[in-house]
Amino acid sequence: MSFWKKHKKVETNVTLLTVLSLVVVSVGGLVEIAPLFYLESTIEKVQGMRPYTPLELAGRQIYIREGCYTCHSQMVRPMRDEEERYGHFSLAAESMYDHPFQWGSKRTGPDLARVGGRYSDEWHVQHLADPREVVPESIMPAYGFLADRHLHYDHAASHLEANAAVGVPYTAEMIASATLDVLSQARPDSDLADVDALIERYGDNVQARAFDGDPTDVTEMDALVAYLQMLGTLVDFSTYDPLAAENLR
Repeated sequence: MSFWKKHKKVETNVTLLTVLSLVVVSVGGLVEIAPLFYLESTIEKVQGMRPYTPLELAGRQIYIREGCYTCHSQMVRPMRDEEERYGHFSLAAESMYDHPFQWGSKRTGPDLARVGGRYSDEWHVQHLADPREVVPESIMPAYGFLADRHLHYDHAASHLEANAAVGVPYTAEMIASATLDVLSQARPDSDLADVDALIERYGDNVQARAFDGDPTDVTEMDALVAYLQMLGTLVDFSTYDPLAAENLR
């Protein structure tokens, strides 16, 4: 009974309640925040992760511009039903080069964290052009106009520079070659393309082809499909070892 009497004093005294609340919040905050100052990085290093190519980065910007993130999340939660539907739960490292990240909190459509490679380029183009043609119950707007829009990639280097300024490890060579790399990835058969140099800069997991099926121009559809086709494909989860990733820090 004496305990409840003392507790009543706290509840009825605004000043005392405020002070004690601040003490509790401060202690809790210190317990959570202080250890972070002793960590070199809070994100584990994972084999296979790389920055977006200039074409994929352009596709990501189109994805954000068109509001795709409002209906699709890019984060598989660590729950059984999510993993059975979408695959391995998302790792923090998979979003380490995202500014801003696309985790999301609402799904009108399915999660896209692992959509890369699940469908063909043709499926994506058709789905974007007329969603109900491939998914009858879809309420997604049509984005067929992307196939008619030339991708203005003259400023690709500037986009890489902006990301490099916030910590994405784009090298001077990557920035200088950005325009050529867009052409090399979307139109690898072009006389000016240099796919080998592109792969040397970004790794063997770079996909290079006419993503929209039309080899005559580099379009916004190319960029968006290139971005979608790489989502979730960089980490090989058949060989992923969390303990080994821990040792890479």
